[in-house]
Amino acid sequence: MSKHVVVVGAGLSGLAAAMHLAGAGHRVTVIEREAIPGGRSGVLERDGFRFDTGPVVFTMVSLLEEAFEAVGATWRDYVDMKLLDPAYHTFFADGSRLLVRPGHRKMRKEIAAMCGERDAVAFDKFVAWLTKLNDVELPHFIDANFNSPLSLFRSPVAALKLVALGGFGRLGRAVGRRFEDERLHRVFSFQAMYAGLAPAKALALYAVITYMDSIEGVWFPDGGMGAVPKAMAWAAAEAGVDFRWSTSVERVVRGADGAATGVRLTDGEIVTADAVVVTADLPVAYEKMLPELTPPRVARKGQYSPSAVVWHLGVRGEIPEDKGHHNIHFGEAWDDAFKDLLDRGVPMADPSRYVAIPSITDPTAAPEGCHTLYVLEPVPNLQVGKIDWAIEGPRLRERMLAFLEANGYPTDIVTEELVTPEDWLAQGMAAGTPFALSHKFSQTGPFRPKNIDKRVPGLVFAGSGTTPGVGIPMVLISGKLAAERVAEL
Repeated sequence: MSKHVVVVGAGLSGLAAAMHLAGAGHRVTVIEREAIPGGRSGVLERDGFRFDTGPVVFTMVSLLEEAFEAVGATWRDYVDMKLLDPAYHTFFADGSRLLVRPGHRKMRKEIAAMCGERDAVAFDKFVAWLTKLNDVELPHFIDANFNSPLSLFRSPVAALKLVALGGFGRLGRAVGRRFEDERLHRVFSFQAMYAGLAPAKALALYAVITYMDSIEGVWFPDGGMGAVPKAMAWAAAEAGVDFRWSTSVERVVRGADGAATGVRLTDGEIVTADAVVVTADLPVAYEKMLPELTPPRVARKGQYSPSAVVWHLGVRGEIPEDKGHHNIHFGEAWDDAFKDLLDRGVPMADPSRYVAIPSITDPTAAPEGCHTLYVLEPVPNLQVGKIDWAIEGPRLRERMLAFLEANGYPTDIVTEELVTPEDWLAQGMAAGTPFALSHKFSQTGPFRPKNIDKRVPGLVFAGSGTTPGVGIPMVLISGKLAAERVAEL
């Protein structure tokens, strides 16, 4: 039965939900407070430079294709994307560099040359293990709605396979025992940070994130990351989805029985609907749009992922030959650095940092003779850290500037923007982190806040704060799962 569904937010999860809903024959209205699509995948244009203000690593394009296929299209007709080779340039405290290249054969060759044949053989077995993990996890535990913890046992064979693969061991140990070269320990376990966890504490099942970027590869769209939500909105509009831009939702409207019956806009207008999909960060969604309800306990008292200070720079000058689009600089400290971040609540004494230079791949991101830099340093979120960011922000800026200079990056600054946890909070991100709730076991799968609330029939959530979690692949799946929930109504 066809329904009218209002989707609040035109980020990646909202757009994916809209496309899957439209493909299922529903009438869909997307309401977005900004003038363009993107949500957290924002764009900042200043002084001739274009900066991606949200996620900058795109993996698993097959999940993007699913959303386009839902409306009878393909992403290739709406956006051009390049597979990056290398995916990452990684740098170590001893001065060495290791390239992370897409595909088994290329990466094996790199490992053999830099780390030796023993680790190259170990990589063969590692890839086989990652592939088996992905094949079990994706269909049964990631791309799936959960109604209760008992849902874990609806596929007992898959659960047993995950146990047999060592998925409930520790990621750091699982990687460490396979490779001799410590550099590979870091290259194949840093992805736990995407899940808000230290590699030593993360479950091995999160190696599926390593599979997504180290095996499936990292992509980059022409026009920057914002080109993807623009492409999705274009295809969705052609499929009949109605978009209302520069329009803010004040709250979810409920009927006498408590069910969602639409949304009220900030100007007082009520848009009626048979179902409402809300993509705001979950604690913010309850606080702003459902103030009469107490949020689920995990949304109120859950553990959040670390945050990040992000420094957007428009600079004059050339990029050193040893740098690429995505660059990871590992500090000498590893486990102790995570204790700073997650336990002590202070900036890392010896941080690892990430630097993206999108203008290498897409010259339109910067004026001639210039480049865009995106410099990220993990920092404690506002839940853990008691830091005065008015003081610490400028201090970290100077520390990052010294780091850039020491590593040969151009630092003739034309324009800049520094983003701290306080800024993330102002943008509506709980605990001042763009990475939402962490993925510790008690906040994963059926233990993560559900994408429905039984107190409000017809209301569905999507985005990184709910099932299945954080990252572009996960929020694309989240939109699909939200559409499936609407079908269950």
